Formats: sequence, structure tokens, C-alpha cells
Amino acid sequence: MNLSGEFFAFLIFSLMAIGGAVFMISFTRVVHMALAMAFTFLSLAGMYVLLNAEFVAVVQVLIYTGAVTILMLYGIMLTRHRDEDQAEGRRWHRLLSFVGVTAFGLILLLTIWRLPLPESEADTASYTVQRLGEIVFRHYVIPFELTSVLLLVALVGAVILAKREGQS
Repeated sequence: MNLSGEFFAFLIFSLMAIGGAVFMISFTRVVHMALAMAFTFLSLAGMYVLLNAEFVAVVQVLIYTGAVTILMLYGIMLTRHRDEDQAEGRRWHRLLSFVGVTAFGLILLLTIWRLPLPESEADTASYTVQRLGEIVFRHYVIPFELTSVLLLVALVGAVILAKREGQS
């Protein structure tokens, strides 16, 4: 096994991603959940940098970490979500969740460790940002624009629902 700096960086980013995901499902306040999700998205962007996919990392930061998290926070603020702490009688639930996640992680780690993977290099010379732009904006321009219209309609709908809720 090669214990290089890249391996340790991957280990740190993967632990950050798993930790953010576990925090997201463990927190009881929705704003904290959204911030934990943003933390997970940022650590995934770090993994993309390690995989020499800088464009995907930048898109991850801009779209998921930025736009989706901000959109969720707007939705939380516009719908007047009530933060209610749950009862603290969930100690067994937390302990069993921790044991289950740890066991699943160890099984997954051992399975991946023993899996024979080929060590061939991929031909990445033909995969460029220019080629990706040509494919998206020539072949898939209609689905791309329909997605943007759908997101705009969803945002306007959230604002209308929030105003109706405030008038009641």
C-alpha cells in the first residue's frame, strides 16, 4: 500500500464528507443540517481536486455548495420553519445509529480493500472543458434551459407560499 500525501488528503476529505453527512442526519435544527450538507459538498469538491477533475470541483462548489445550500436556506427562512428541539431521550437511538454506521463503514472498507481493481490509466486527453461545453450547449441545450426554468418556477412558488402563510 502506498502511503503518500495524496492518500492522506483523500482520507481527510473522505472523513470530512462522512462526518458532514452523519452530522446532517443527526442535527435537529434545519439550518444546522443545511450547513452540514454544505460542509459535505465542500469535502467532495476536495476529492474531485485529488482526482484531477478541477472543473468538476469548481462546479461542485458553485452549484451545490453555493446555489443549492443558499436555496435551501432561503426556503427555510421563507417558510417560517419552527425550530423545535426533540426530546433528549434518544440516547439509545444515537448509540445504535453510531454502531450501525461504524459497522457498515468497516464492512465497506474491508470489501473495497479486498476488491481487485485494475491499475490502468484512463485516457483523459479527449475529455476537456471545451468538449463538455460543446456537448451541453449544442446537444442538450433544451433540457439545460428547461431545468433553469423549473428552478425559477420553484423559487417563485416558494415565495408565493411563504407570503400566503404569512397572511393567514
